[in-house]
Amino acid sequence: MNYFVGIDIGSTAIKITIVDEDKNLVGSRISGSGSMFYQYAHQTLDELLRELNLTRDDITYVVATGYGRKIFKEADENISEITANAIGAVAAAKEFGEIKTIINIGGQDSKAISLDDQGNVVNFAMNDRCAAGTGKFLDACAMNLEIGVHELGEKHFDSTGVPLSINSTCAVFAESEIIGLLGNSHSVEDIVCGVHYSIAKRIVKLVKRVGIKEGIYFDGGPALNSGLVNAIENELGKEIFIPEFPQITTSFGAAIMGVDSYNYEASLKEA
Repeated sequence: MNYFVGIDIGSTAIKITIVDEDKNLVGSRISGSGSMFYQYAHQTLDELLRELNLTRDDITYVVATGYGRKIFKEADENISEITANAIGAVAAAKEFGEIKTIINIGGQDSKAISLDDQGNVVNFAMNDRCAAGTGKFLDACAMNLEIGVHELGEKHFDSTGVPLSINSTCAVFAESEIIGLLGNSHSVEDIVCGVHYSIAKRIVKLVKRVGIKEGIYFDGGPALNSGLVNAIENELGKEIFIPEFPQITTSFGAAIMGVDSYNYEASLKEA
């Protein structure tokens, strides 16, 4: 059996996925990027291989993607995270149906990707100039509110008032707004709800830049936040699909691309 590895080296996390020659998901692992991307990527890969009772010799092809893709020089190929994200989303959403729009919220950026009927990228928009509306912003908000990031979803649904308005487009100023709201005796639940709707409004603006098309897929770590999902769905007025493992969509796509690249190279050798 041939195995193919997709490595997504992001600004805050390293995601590694392994698929077999039929593009079935075999396993995945996520770790923090830290300050030594290259070392941690190899460490994470070795840990995943041990978990699956595989060795490096079992790996047929490696594709790297993400912010630090060129750091992993052992990769057979490196591709754009936009392409990898689209390939992974189409594969992960087979049970849902056709995907035409992808929302990706990462640690330090957010993206909207538009696909055609064949799953090819036709347009995309990215916000990487400010942390507002990203995973880092949610982390900072949770810290200021003295709760865990995993509690944000629950707090959202416990809000009993109208979502508070958080207008700052800068993460630093938004944090100051949150501290001010706490000082004015607003509840943590209402603030959390306000934060989610603030992010949702930014995401909808991003999606509108590429065109909102039915078949909306949401991935990245923040997709695990049910409160944020609720806010985005309400702002869009449409249901969105969340994959079982939203953090690994891009690495999954990279691994699938590895299968295609390997088969293509093999066909050239046979010709």
